Parts: sequence; C-alpha cells; structure tokens
Amino acid sequence: MSFRELLFKDSFWMREGGLPILLSTRVRLARNLAEQPFPHAMNEEEAAKVEKMILDALGNFTLEGERILYLPLTQLSPVEKRVLIEKHLISPAFAEFNLAKGAAVSDSHKVSVMINEEDHLRIQVLLPGSRLREAFHLADVIDDHLEGSLDLAYKDKFGYLTSCPTNVGTGLRVSVMVHLPALVVTNQVQQVLGALAPLGLAVRGLYGEGSRAFGNIFQISNQVTLGKSEEDTLTHMEAVTQQLVEHEMQAREVLKREAPLIIEDKVWRARGILENARLLTSEETFSFLSEDRLGIDMGILPDINSGFVSLLINSLHGSLQYKANRPLDGHFVNLERANFLRKVYSPSNMIN
Repeated sequence: MSFRELLFKDSFWMREGGLPILLSTRVRLARNLAEQPFPHAMNEEEAAKVEKMILDALGNFTLEGERILYLPLTQLSPVEKRVLIEKHLISPAFAEFNLAKGAAVSDSHKVSVMINEEDHLRIQVLLPGSRLREAFHLADVIDDHLEGSLDLAYKDKFGYLTSCPTNVGTGLRVSVMVHLPALVVTNQVQQVLGALAPLGLAVRGLYGEGSRAFGNIFQISNQVTLGKSEEDTLTHMEAVTQQLVEHEMQAREVLKREAPLIIEDKVWRARGILENARLLTSEETFSFLSEDRLGIDMGILPDINSGFVSLLINSLHGSLQYKANRPLDGHFVNLERANFLRKVYSPSNMIN
C-alpha cells in the first residue's frame, strides 16, 4: 500500500461503534530509550540514531495480521501531515519540527507509533466506540515487542520516565471521544463536565489541548499516571464514561418530553442546510452534522449511509484538499465541503 492509499482511506476508528454517544477510544503509552536525551534536547544526529533504533526494533512487526508502514515526516507534504493530524494519527505539535521523526501506521489506522514526538515513543491505538480494554491490550502487545529489544528508561521507584512529569509512572493516557449535544442544548454540559476535573480527568476538544469543542464533541482523558495502575486508570474511565452516557440519554429524554417541537425544528433545519448549502465553513459543518446526528439518534430524521465521525473528518480542510488533489483556498474549500455534503445527503444515500 502506498502513502497515498494509506492516507486516502477512512481510519478504522471513524466507523460507527455501538452507542452513538461514544464515538471513539484511544490508548497511548509514552516510552523513552535509556541513555538518550529527551526529544526536546536532541540534535539531528541524536534524533536520527533514536529513529533508527526504534525502526530496527519494529522490524517486520505485524499486529492482528496488519503490517505497519513508516511515514517519515520529512518526506510528507504539508497537506499529508494535515491529513494525519485530522485522522488523529499524529499530534499537531508533532508536525512542526523537522528532526528525524515519523509515524508507523497500521493498514487500518488502528495503530500509530510516533517516533520522536514529546517522547521517543508514543504508542497509540484508536478504536471506534468504547473499547478501552481491547485498545490497551493492543498497545501492550506493541509495548512488549519493543521492550524485547530496546532498553527503555524505567526506574523501580517511579516507573517509566517521560519528558513531561505528568506522564511518569505507567505512561498511560486513555481517552474517549463523546458526543453530548443534548447536554449542550439543555445547558447542563458545563455542570456535568466541570465535575470531572476533581476526578483527575481533563476535558478538551476534538484535537486535544487547546482545541475547542466544535460539534458538541469532547475528549475526556486521565491526567494522572504516577501512583495509579493501568487497571485503576481503565476502570475509572469506564465508570465515568458510563455516567456521561446516562446524563446525555437523560437530557435527550427531557428534550423529547418538554421541547419536542423545538428540537424537531432544530434538527430539520440542520438537515435542510446540509442538503442544500453551497458554502459551508468547518465550524458550521460540525454544528449542523452534530444536530443532524442528534435528530437521527432520536428517531426524528431518516438515517443516512455515511457515519457521523467519517463525515466530520472528511469535511475538514486537509482531507478535502487531499481527495480533490488540488489546492483549496478561501471560498473554494467551503464550496468543496458543501458539494461533498450535498452528495452525502442526496436521496439515494438515505436509509429507508
């Protein structure tokens, strides 16, 4: 599979995954090589050395029969990097520097191993829906394979050593992406999400730290790794996720019971714009797709043959430009986005 084929396809995590509220699961392990400076302190020669050591350790490694293709960032165009960011295969900060670095990505995009990000290794597994245990198992398999031939920075007293002190210990970050439109509409979202910080959880937008929660989508992740076992972290996130689902479902019942005409008008307006608009910004698109999905989930709107997350990601600038295979600037990207969505919402793509 070529670079273009790998980036062109939808990621596995973008599929529908059970409860529509729980969009995706991510598990990430931070690891560093012993006796090597952290990435922020490396020069080009040291970065290249670490990159080679990790690639040698990966070798011909496969996971669940899937091969892993290495994408050196120095060989990727700006739009290719943007697609990787949009599909959560690399972090926004990772694309900014040009030392030897890259991402080893599996055919399905379930796995992305970032080399020389904030840490020498960021092992990441992305799955649709709420599948924390499965994601952690896959990340652990990769970790065990690499640890078999690499000397990782580890101290009995502290655990795995990482560039950022908040990751010391297990180096495990778990996150779930949730869609909470009813909590937003009923003005409960701040109260519900505000209760998570005292529980050691962070709330961010679709693209992590510093990003806004467009489309009523939030990422919930653990903040503490030191002193907590992997099992504690997973169990805690599962319990919190279940409570978020219950709050959102209760809010939807309130809307259905107390404001049926208002919510019907809201979702049908969103559907009409998606079917007919000639120009759409990304922020407008996320808002309308969120409202449209709420209408589908509540049985108000007819369903369509395209998944919610897939539409979100494929309507972003990088993905639109990559598939169009030409620059899209100014109004042209908004025109391309609207054209794409009108085709998706055409009568032939409706589920009767």
